[in-house]
Amino acid sequence: MRSTTRIQLSLMMFLQFVVWGSWYGQLSKYLFAIGFDGVQVGNVYATFSIAMIISPFLVGMLADRFFAAQKVLGILNLIGAGLLFLLTQIKDYDSFYWVMLAYCLSFAPTIALTSSISMRQMTAPEKEFPLIRLMGTLAWIAVTNLIGLMGWGDKSTIFHISMITAIAIGLYSFTLPNTPPTIKGPVGFGQIVGKDAFVLFKDRSFTVFFISSILICIPLSFYYAMGNPSITEAYKSAFIDANPGKPLPQTFFVENKMSLGQASEVFFMLLLPFAYRRLGIKWILILAIVAWIIRFLCFGYGNATSAEWMLYLGILLHGICFDFFFVSGMIYSDQKAGPRIKSQAQGLISLATYGVGMYIGSVAAGYVQKMYTSGTGDNAITNWTNVWLVPAGIAAVVLLLFLIFFNEKKKVAEQV
Repeated sequence: MRSTTRIQLSLMMFLQFVVWGSWYGQLSKYLFAIGFDGVQVGNVYATFSIAMIISPFLVGMLADRFFAAQKVLGILNLIGAGLLFLLTQIKDYDSFYWVMLAYCLSFAPTIALTSSISMRQMTAPEKEFPLIRLMGTLAWIAVTNLIGLMGWGDKSTIFHISMITAIAIGLYSFTLPNTPPTIKGPVGFGQIVGKDAFVLFKDRSFTVFFISSILICIPLSFYYAMGNPSITEAYKSAFIDANPGKPLPQTFFVENKMSLGQASEVFFMLLLPFAYRRLGIKWILILAIVAWIIRFLCFGYGNATSAEWMLYLGILLHGICFDFFFVSGMIYSDQKAGPRIKSQAQGLISLATYGVGMYIGSVAAGYVQKMYTSGTGDNAITNWTNVWLVPAGIAAVVLLLFLIFFNEKKKVAEQV
């Protein structure tokens, strides 16, 4: 791959993840600030999962068959920019929900498109793509740190940043290397949802892994939807106790603290191949699930004074939680599927996790937060310990399921 192409793709990936990182982790804080309750917040987050279920069909119909991928990427981002502007003008739940759903439908396909455009320009994707994809993680870290430093986490500025960046990448996309359609003829519903990969369910261990992947996405959704407001409230309570009567500072730098989770992803991604060789797939996945339980207990029992270290530990565990379960799970699925159905296997896992699992988790997180919240508006008080015990309990159930029923042979892991 030419150096100019590498720079083009790196900038594309960076800009696309600025679009995403600007609003995703901060969305719940903003929605609580404008008066939404937990159920409404959970439902808004679930629009992203709905879009993730539908996006393979959009990509399959457009970029794979009719239009060059870079043009589809550009048009979707420009449409998304307009919808992001509308979101800054809306304060009532019903209107916000439907506009957010429309926006997510325009955004979700861009995740696959940026990967597809990148890999189509590469001669050795397994070596070249990780560094390009790393630019996305760095973009997420950069934009969340900016938002945290400026105290914009609960303001519509998160959408303004995303909107401006979406316009930039929307226009920039038309300068990217041409990535024309690759598929001719109709492709059915069964192929898109990975019907051929259903044969993998004959393997008990894969079935256990598949069900566990859906279940573990429920706690993952709790973190994305409720992590920021929970940690913010911990620092607010600590400040009020230590400084009675004083006005709250503009920011507690929560977004900056949470960006450490993305930084830990980089570290554990580098560690993953070594862990595979030493532990094998079963214990890699078990270690990840144990980390999920520990992190939610940290969020539940940590505070911003005597136990601040627990909040930091919960954030830093994000790398092992995500990489050791989801990234290693992608590798495991790829190995189990073999060359003929590996694409359909990955599509099936994505639909199940980011679609079904995170949809259930987002809705559940909203209901649980509301269940353990008393009062309304500025007087609302949430028992975050009880909230975080719910995903910790779900992760514990997944752990038991794995320990009892998952019995993959070690030779699968040793192929990595």
